[in-house]
Amino acid sequence: MSEFDLGAMMRQAQVLRQQLESMQQNLDHEVVEGSAGSGLVKAKASGTQRLISIELAPAAMTEDREMVQDLIVAAVNNALDKAKSLQQQRVGNLIPRG
Repeated sequence: MSEFDLGAMMRQAQVLRQQLESMQQNLDHEVVEGSAGSGLVKAKASGTQRLISIELAPAAMTEDREMVQDLIVAAVNNALDKAKSLQQQRVGNLIPRG
C-alpha cells in the first residue's frame, strides 16, 4: 500500500488557495456587460458580481417609468449572470482534469 503524504496534500491545498485568491483578484478587474431593450439599458459588472455602472440610452428616457425600471432590472440580471458564468469558467480552469 502507498503511504498517505499529509505534507504533500497540505502543499497542494496551499497552492490551490493561492490560485483561488489570484483568480478572485483578477475577476475583480474584469468587466462584463449586460443589456436589455435592444441596448436601451446597459449594465456593467465586475467578474466578482459587483455592479459597476448603468447606462441609459437617450431613447430610454422617452419610455414610461415602469418599463425603464424593468429594463434596468433585466440588464443588471443579465450582467450578473455573465459575471457568474465567467467566475464558474475561471474556477473550472483551476480544477485538474483526469
